[in-house]
Amino acid sequence: MTDLVTPLGDDVLSLRAGDPVTLSGRVYTARDEAHLRMQEEGIPFDPEGAAVYHCGPIVRDGRIIAAGPTTSARMNTLTEFLLDSGVRALIGKGGMDETVRRALAGRGVYLAFTGGCAALAASRMTLAGVWFEDLGMAEAVWAIDLDRLPLVVGMDAHGGDLFDDVKLQAHRRFETLCREHGW
Repeated sequence: MTDLVTPLGDDVLSLRAGDPVTLSGRVYTARDEAHLRMQEEGIPFDPEGAAVYHCGPIVRDGRIIAAGPTTSARMNTLTEFLLDSGVRALIGKGGMDETVRRALAGRGVYLAFTGGCAALAASRMTLAGVWFEDLGMAEAVWAIDLDRLPLVVGMDAHGGDLFDDVKLQAHRRFETLCREHGW
């Protein structure tokens, strides 16, 4: 288990797809609308070494109630400017496409969090600030301080992709079952 703390440095470049990690320190939520706004108006936080969490948290009375990941693939075409500006980690669920995998090479990682565990995630979070509130609770950019959120490296800086590996293994298993049962 590797314990990471933001701002992230070159240490993330040695991680490999499948490695378990914890992440502490400040992260920033961003979904589709926030990505578009940041492309137009600029990134409201210091992106150097930052981690961006694909999440639309539920916030009530200054506390985070739930903060599960959203499907990261929706941000495939909206991500490269963040990596160009120094963002070191993307966090979400379901993985991202080949263009993101290439963009991560030598400069960052994609960290996966299990969907359906929004309350667990929130139990490790403290609200620290917000930008773009006019976009609504789910689409605003929230600054959140994490305390050892458990994650898995889904895509690494070497081209490794846990999601592709699992897909390949499932395909091979399916082919084996087809041969064994004459399907």
